[in-house]
Amino acid sequence: MMTTRPPFRADMVGSLLRSKPLSDARARLAKGEIDAAALKAVEDAEIRTLIGKQEAIGLKGITDGEFRRAYWHFDFMEKLDGIEAITADSGMNFKGGVGIAKSLRITGKVGFSGHPMLEHFTFLRDNVSPGSTAKMTIPGPSMLHYRGGRKMINMGVYPEMEAFYADVGSAYNKAVHAFYDAGCRYLQLDDISFAYLCDPEQREMLRARGDDPARQPEIYAGMVREALKDKPADLAITMHLCRGNFRSTFIASGGYEPVAEGLFNAMPVDGYFMEWDNDRSGGFEPLRFLPKGKHVVLGLVTSKTGTIESKDDLKRRIDEASKFVALDQLCLSPQCGFASTEEGNTLAEDEQWRKLELIVETAREVWG
Repeated sequence: MMTTRPPFRADMVGSLLRSKPLSDARARLAKGEIDAAALKAVEDAEIRTLIGKQEAIGLKGITDGEFRRAYWHFDFMEKLDGIEAITADSGMNFKGGVGIAKSLRITGKVGFSGHPMLEHFTFLRDNVSPGSTAKMTIPGPSMLHYRGGRKMINMGVYPEMEAFYADVGSAYNKAVHAFYDAGCRYLQLDDISFAYLCDPEQREMLRARGDDPARQPEIYAGMVREALKDKPADLAITMHLCRGNFRSTFIASGGYEPVAEGLFNAMPVDGYFMEWDNDRSGGFEPLRFLPKGKHVVLGLVTSKTGTIESKDDLKRRIDEASKFVALDQLCLSPQCGFASTEEGNTLAEDEQWRKLELIVETAREVWG
């Protein structure tokens, strides 16, 4: 049967390919040809169009496509208290050597004292139709540490890492409650670190910089638990995991087995968006750890290419997954966003929409 509470049987991760009018407006702003108010007017118009397209194909969880962001993560984190954005190699190079020349430095006590994305959410909230649910996506709390590690955290501010982890958890807790107070009832934490920790290369990277990859999953889970402390009962929280998504490239590989038991049982979230669009993600066996009452959204449709999946293949893979967990605990989505950064993945807009339509059609046929 279909679900009335998120995650939905047919769902999507969050980001969508930026439209041409939006991309053109951003380029004009960069050249000084328009001001921020003119850009916002274009964003507003394009997001209204985007909402209508999502609703027209039958999606229930509606996002703004992250149309006001350049990056899925930096745009949120750099507006927290104590964070400074800098031009630097983030240390997260994608396969093929592609890097992002931006990083974050912790220069003061991490905190939350308001955020521009609250207004982004209220615009979305006010423009979805009755019967739709406005979905907000923010990076998970571990991303502030995973991206740069100890070297990006001021020793004078945080001589001990425990205080840093505690402050991040507390800041996120304030953020979660602020979004709830703004009317958000579907909030997603994008937290790639748990999937990266399944990759031996990534674990070695952490070890080389002084972290203990065996301890990090529980440290990160502790931040999530703090972020969701006293979570309102009617706020649905999901977590998205992937292995990197920038211009159709990736960073990590490896099945979920090393983190699955803790991932599913140590964090008070309602559902998990998990990448399973190719062999890099391993098999469905880790689903055996999923407790009753939680859902996994199977990311079987790739956002990295325009090739349209076969409906029969999707149904076969859902059937394979249901050997390890009840079908009623499963949903369907793309494996990641279509544009984790404003550059977007290498597929066309019509291919993106066809994939989302396919997800809705398949979900209706599988779950009724």
